[in-house]
Amino acid sequence: MIVYRNSKSGFVNDVRSNLIASIIEKDFVAHNISHNNDAEYRSWANSLQYLRNAIDVPQIDDECQVAIEYQIPLTSKRVDFLISGVDENDHNNVVIIELKQWETSGKTSRPDIVTAYTGGANRAVVHPSYQAYSYAKTIECFNENVQNCDISLHPCAFLHNYKESSRSNIDCELYREAVALAPVFLERDTAKLTEFILKFVRSRSKLDLLYKIEDGRLRPAKSLQDALGSMLKGNKEFYLIDEQKVAFETIRRLVRNSLEQASKPDSAQSKYTVIIEGGPGTGKSVVAIQLLCDLIRNNYTANYVTKNAAPRNVYFEKLRGDAYSDNYIRSLFRGSGSYVSAGKDAFDCLIVDEAHRLQMKSGIFQNLGECQAREIIHSSRVSVFFIDEDQIVTTSDVGSVELIRKCAKEEGSTVLCGDELNLVSQFRCNGSDGYLAFLDNLLGIRKTANTQVDIDYDIQVFDSPGKMRDALREKNRVANKSRMIAGYCYDWVSKKDRNLYDIILPGGFKAQWNFSDTATWAIDDDSFDQVGCIHTSQGLEFDYVGIIIGKDLIFKDGEVQTDYLARAKTDTSLKGIKSSRNYALADRIIRNTYRTILSRGQKGCFIYCEDEALGRYIKRQLGSEDSTLCQLQKVGGR
Repeated sequence: MIVYRNSKSGFVNDVRSNLIASIIEKDFVAHNISHNNDAEYRSWANSLQYLRNAIDVPQIDDECQVAIEYQIPLTSKRVDFLISGVDENDHNNVVIIELKQWETSGKTSRPDIVTAYTGGANRAVVHPSYQAYSYAKTIECFNENVQNCDISLHPCAFLHNYKESSRSNIDCELYREAVALAPVFLERDTAKLTEFILKFVRSRSKLDLLYKIEDGRLRPAKSLQDALGSMLKGNKEFYLIDEQKVAFETIRRLVRNSLEQASKPDSAQSKYTVIIEGGPGTGKSVVAIQLLCDLIRNNYTANYVTKNAAPRNVYFEKLRGDAYSDNYIRSLFRGSGSYVSAGKDAFDCLIVDEAHRLQMKSGIFQNLGECQAREIIHSSRVSVFFIDEDQIVTTSDVGSVELIRKCAKEEGSTVLCGDELNLVSQFRCNGSDGYLAFLDNLLGIRKTANTQVDIDYDIQVFDSPGKMRDALREKNRVANKSRMIAGYCYDWVSKKDRNLYDIILPGGFKAQWNFSDTATWAIDDDSFDQVGCIHTSQGLEFDYVGIIIGKDLIFKDGEVQTDYLARAKTDTSLKGIKSSRNYALADRIIRNTYRTILSRGQKGCFIYCEDEALGRYIKRQLGSEDSTLCQLQKVGGR
């Protein structure tokens, strides 16, 4: 989606008349998109004046096309500025320009990471050249037209306020690779930026290149489980963006520093614990797996750790027969209870995904060890915890930032956490931050300003579970990446008798829970008609999900309420609630469960509610009173 588009001459006129910022502001409103009003408005008014100077030359045809604030598909990231056209050889090109208002910046010891005053504080951020390059590569990965129409993307960064006296902080050997991939232009480099653009854009293309990029067909979304084998071989399947890259490089540097410090007899500190917070779809698992692959390729001892068996089983199945022994694969991907007896600093790095699912004790009967978080910290020089406390979904889940901090202190491990390491950008739910805010508001997890979805995302609310399944089946025919998931409100009777159905709903709908004789329901060829639950879907993602909301979540007395008594007798996630009478915890777990499964879909989410009043309420929240189907797509408009 492009917020503002115009010809070069139209853009130049909008800037000259000092209208550009207000026009973009109106375009945001027209697209129903919220933004950081004051800061972004000032940046448009300021930066685009300098950019006009760079492109307002006669060698660039007035009809070349310009775009501002292009949202990269399936992400919440926006490209500042694009200009498209053809070069002297009539080849189609688009120049991507990342704009910064910085006057200076600082170097770090981490590749592609600088420090700069942004967001009201001096913090570590990605180098603008790497940022522009990663955006370009992400567009290439998602957009079929870029390849099919032979469109070349050329990224660069323009820091129009950046002082020449600080050039060595942004354009130096440490950042040579990033600058080679995407040149950086400073305050005195406007003429050089013009020369760079002129290499690729002189006349308007016969094709509407910006339309091709904006409305081009998206390639099938790349899933982590499908890319894992290639990543282990050293191939780049995902380009880490912004705060993902900061977290990755920070941890990688810490592992190296920790080993260097440990080798010095007088070293006072060589043990670190990193806490990275991030909601659904912010790329926690992508960063974790990419970190694992990088560390083992560089001969560090590292494990990917998660309480959830579902992703471990899927990863194992995907890697089997791919030049790796079964024992080697299992040694890389381990459960959170694997470190009860591990020695101190036995591993260089343990990477814990879904750290909110950690338990106090290990073993089948939870009677081994003392605390999984402490055991992990004890047995690794660098321990990394990816956590979202709003995804705690059972009474035995004890993972929290507070607990990890406490355990790190007991083990003498220095804790690193905070805004610089938190993941906030959305890479699921079609990149819609608004959808996650909508879920939080709908489920009463937290009040948000966004009660409406503000970006393209396929949400459909059905009155018939059968029709929802039929619609989802059509999506699944594309790549076998769509699944039904339900709240745990139905007894698992088919576990003992395959002739019985677990889920029986109005209209003749019948289904069984995912079979117990497979650990890879999420990717099995014949598992579509089986229904998954929180335990078989958390930590994984799909193209589309069809969610059956049971009677543990209802709409009553003007609000969304929970009823823990509606949970199945075979569900153990609320074990101990009756005896403890901790009804607030039960309420939290139910809401977290639906937040988690409702955010599993990259492209869309279909919903059926057993409670008709809840279904009607969700439709009203989505702006529809249709009695049979509410379909909300392309709210942003195109």
